[in-house]
Amino acid sequence: MTTRPCVLFVCVSNAGKSQMAAALARHHAGDAVEVHSAGTHPGSRLNEQSTAVVAEVGADMSTDHPKGVDPALLRRADRVIVVGAQAQLELPADAAGRLERWLTDEPSDRGIEGDRRMRLIRDDIDARVKLLVDG
Repeated sequence: MTTRPCVLFVCVSNAGKSQMAAALARHHAGDAVEVHSAGTHPGSRLNEQSTAVVAEVGADMSTDHPKGVDPALLRRADRVIVVGAQAQLELPADAAGRLERWLTDEPSDRGIEGDRRMRLIRDDIDARVKLLVDG
């Protein structure tokens, strides 16, 4: 019996980018991958724009909520992916997996805001997630 690979997506608030990555990973991988998300400083609610643009491509994050990083999950995840440049996280010495960072597109740096900004972020994360689950 093989165990499913486990991936943990992390950002600062766990309200947008890491939740989007997790929803997209579940959408593309189904039950083949155990998917989690967390924040280094979790917010109080999901970003409504993130939730809406993920739904546009058939993924759903609407029933989730921001949560902090679970130390036990951090130790056992095969891949811990920090989404964006802001969150700071180190793996414990006894971690089973590896840590990587996805420096995602930030359209606001180019003056792009609102739904258009969120769609560009979603599309960037979605392309990375597809490579992850197909690889």
